[in-house]
Amino acid sequence: MRISPTQLQEIAKLINSKFIGDPNHVVTGFNEIHRVQSGDAIFVDHPKYYDAALNSAATTIIINKEVDCPKGKALIIHQEPFTAFNQLTLHFQPKNYSTANISATAKTGTNLTIMPGCFIGNHVTIGNNCILHPNVVIYDHCIIGNDVEIHAGAVIGSDAFYFKNRATSFEPLNSCGNVILHDNVVIGANCTIDRGVSESTIIGKHTILDNLIHVGHDVHIGEMCLFAAQVGIAGCTTIGNNVKVWGQVGIASNAIIPDNVTVFAQSGVTGNLEEGKTYFGSPAGEAKEKMKEIFALKQLPNLIKKLY
Repeated sequence: MRISPTQLQEIAKLINSKFIGDPNHVVTGFNEIHRVQSGDAIFVDHPKYYDAALNSAATTIIINKEVDCPKGKALIIHQEPFTAFNQLTLHFQPKNYSTANISATAKTGTNLTIMPGCFIGNHVTIGNNCILHPNVVIYDHCIIGNDVEIHAGAVIGSDAFYFKNRATSFEPLNSCGNVILHDNVVIGANCTIDRGVSESTIIGKHTILDNLIHVGHDVHIGEMCLFAAQVGIAGCTTIGNNVKVWGQVGIASNAIIPDNVTVFAQSGVTGNLEEGKTYFGSPAGEAKEKMKEIFALKQLPNLIKKLY
């Protein structure tokens, strides 16, 4: 989430907090740690993750304990960094729900086909030659390129699945990012694509999603990818170009899938993969080796009979 440059002392005042660092230190955005960049403020509320946050690209850290401040950075001390982060993002991007089918603030290109039942939210941008089939929903701030087709019932830009487990409830992290669909993307029927927590969920040019696919928050997908039905991609996953993922594959959060990878149906990707290889199984491994394992397992009953 980008904001106008704002001084550290002003940010701290908004959440009634002490700060460590130059009062004139500037914050230019709020971000989740996996997509953070210089100028951003992030939050951290568990000692296990202090080092990762302090050594990240973030230049302002909202933290629940006074620690040594890295050179060139600033700290904001708050008892509940998660809640403080929500307060700040809501301050700089207040909720403003549209009640019109197409918001007056939406910007649409030429030769656009919008079928009955569609909803286009505030500050959405849609390019030229796009087709929105019935009941497509596009939430606020999403950006749709040229020659994009979105099939019936798809939802673009719903909130991230990101919660803090409290004693009696789950506190949601405010989703203030968006979704960017680049040119010539095709989204199948009843797909759901979550907005970034504080940045963008991105789908690259000429990538095609089959029906009933879920893409989590802050996922980055490259160009010329194919995803078959019922794939589930957890948040902050990064997928390269020319990747093919077949039906009912599950991909864990933060996984990195590089260029030219193929993942066979019903596999479970639990970590990073290697470029150009083909994977199968759960947890996913190189397909040939996994096939050998399956063949070997089939021999076990006969081996046991011979032993006993």
